[in-house]
Amino acid sequence: MSYYLITLISILFCSPVWAQQIDTWYACYNQDSTLIGYSDAVGKVMIEPKFGAYTTANRFDAIIAVAEMGHTPLSTYYLTKSGRVIGRDSLHLFDNGPDCESEGFIRFRDPVTGLAGLFDRHGDIVIPAEYSDLKRVHNGMIVALKGAKKNRNGEITTWTGGQELLLDTANNILIENFSYNPQLNFFSLQKSTTPPLDSTRASFKGTDGSYYSFVDFKKEFDHWLRTTLLPDLTKEKLNQLTYPQVTWQAVEDWVTSDRSTFIEANFELVKSRLEEITQGEFQGFISSDGLNPFMFNTPDFDDYYNNCGESKDWQYPTMSLIINQDSAAGITQDHLEFLRTAQGYRLLCVTIRSAQLK
Repeated sequence: MSYYLITLISILFCSPVWAQQIDTWYACYNQDSTLIGYSDAVGKVMIEPKFGAYTTANRFDAIIAVAEMGHTPLSTYYLTKSGRVIGRDSLHLFDNGPDCESEGFIRFRDPVTGLAGLFDRHGDIVIPAEYSDLKRVHNGMIVALKGAKKNRNGEITTWTGGQELLLDTANNILIENFSYNPQLNFFSLQKSTTPPLDSTRASFKGTDGSYYSFVDFKKEFDHWLRTTLLPDLTKEKLNQLTYPQVTWQAVEDWVTSDRSTFIEANFELVKSRLEEITQGEFQGFISSDGLNPFMFNTPDFDDYYNNCGESKDWQYPTMSLIINQDSAAGITQDHLEFLRTAQGYRLLCVTIRSAQLK
């Protein structure tokens, strides 16, 4: 199966283009697909197509960033489901794209100071624009950077100095001097009176005296490999711990097969690569990323993307076991990619350059 970028165009103008959910609105388009509007789950147009440019939300749950066309300069603002317009000219931009709603909240930047704040689903300010930067809300918590110096190198923005904090969505400080790590799973939060002994967790002392601990994805994955997947690995076990479809790199293109077919044909080869991490000095590493939306775009992956089509790597990352192999042509790298699903890690994508998959 060859993969290509699927352009989401509504053939019947304003008809839903995403899997339907009650009360969610879906992006729809005008006749030549140059403007975006929104319709409800049965196709009733709720907002006529009039947005473009910075309007990236494919689904509209509570609040979105929009750019209304036909204005000079471009009219940008936030729009709630009730039709409330707030935050004109204050979009929170990253990598030339606006913020996307997360758990009913969305970030903004004061157009004068450039500082970041947070709107709730009703368009009310719940965190004032007093922070150098804010991460998205994850499990009701948000990482904040305050008092930092902004550095620009072309289109790349970095920060130096300042204080990192962990807040709740009411702007209460949960943890001072919080060291942000993108590998932390905020949905695994545990509070305790003493630091946990679990080696897969990182813990921080909160302002209330409790210890807040979070699972580290990489440590969790490594522990899962060594204690769940690898011991007594059989075809049946690998089949249970594999996504229903496996994508793999053939000689000329990417191919997707059902897991049983793939494992039956390639079990011994995949097993030999997996077992290398327990043999002597392992020549490789674990890499963390998110789902590739151009490759994994069938409806069964919808839950792994947010309303703007971005991979939810803060909850469902992909973990790649990358294995270095020596060959006559030099060092090659084999990749075994696993998706963290609601049921646990599952083998999803395989590239073995040192041998031939089939």
